[in-house]
Amino acid sequence: MSFSPEPTFVHGQPPSAASGTAVLYCNLGTPDAPTAAALRPYLAQFLSDHRVIEIPKALWWFILHGIILRVRPKKSAAKYASIWTADGSPLKVWTAKQATLLRGYLGERGHHVEVRYAMRYGQPSVAAQLNSLKAEGVTRILVLPAYPQYSGTSTASVFDAVYSWAAKTRRIPEFRFVNHYHDHPGYIAALAARVRAHWATHGRAEKLVMSFHGVPERTLHLGDPYHCECHKTARLLAEELGLAKELYRVTFQSRFGKAKWLEPYTEPTLVALARAGVKSVDVMCPGFTGDCLETLEEIAQEAKEAFVHAGGKTFNYIACLNDSPEWLKALSDIAQQHLSGWPTQGVPDVQALAASRAAALARGARQ
Repeated sequence: MSFSPEPTFVHGQPPSAASGTAVLYCNLGTPDAPTAAALRPYLAQFLSDHRVIEIPKALWWFILHGIILRVRPKKSAAKYASIWTADGSPLKVWTAKQATLLRGYLGERGHHVEVRYAMRYGQPSVAAQLNSLKAEGVTRILVLPAYPQYSGTSTASVFDAVYSWAAKTRRIPEFRFVNHYHDHPGYIAALAARVRAHWATHGRAEKLVMSFHGVPERTLHLGDPYHCECHKTARLLAEELGLAKELYRVTFQSRFGKAKWLEPYTEPTLVALARAGVKSVDVMCPGFTGDCLETLEEIAQEAKEAFVHAGGKTFNYIACLNDSPEWLKALSDIAQQHLSGWPTQGVPDVQALAASRAAALARGARQ
């Protein structure tokens, strides 16, 4: 009779009176530098996730390591280099800033909680941040993805990273997970405020194009709610803005590989609009809470070039929510709702919170 080996757990300190609550704000991830050398391990981790690529592992391993990782890192590095800032990757800059500001907003409401950010791929990893929080005595953790719309390719993958860490941990903290907030009134109001501010400064284009990140179409037929949640976000935003159906379009970007993805695709739609005589478009990416490669390079650069080349005249990119006050208020509303019932109340250190928010705002101003 054979026995499987006993699992090896990461041991911690004996139980203590220390007890704290934290929010782990999770985003997709980013390479450490805009170089092929930095892109190779990042892409290897990202594209090895079975949630992202649902192809038999043996076949995909050959394709990934034999073809993609030999060619794609150099091309991706050039794209990252075109949007890299003095402070690093825009996605990491905005995610870190949002986490800092979220802690301040919650603190001003009397919630004594730690807020950390983590990347599903790259650094700081979900496991590293969970180790750090646990070592600091945190026993309750709210996992809050930076993805408003739920998808198995993104949201569920973040949860997988938490489960994997927990599977190796002896004393597991209490967890709560935020699945989605695609129709949260505060999130919709923040998007609308972003659009109205843009219109007030630049005027209103003929069409508003809402571009969401794409996923393979088969995920829709297999029960993933992402497609429906994107369309609900778009509908609610259009209603908030008073836009008739003919004045906006919902599209999907960032197609990878040859399989059919959710349609219509963003760039071909923009080209078709230009060829049909539409001279001006406003383009936004509601599914991204912070600007990143997919918004700053793929949309604001590549999609713009395609639209203008096809005969369009004015292409206006509307920035993501980033550090807008309306968004930070909505994010704190969402966190507070899911923290309900946990002991988080305390007397806020007003000076420390003010200093924290001021530092975050200063970092944003340097971009």
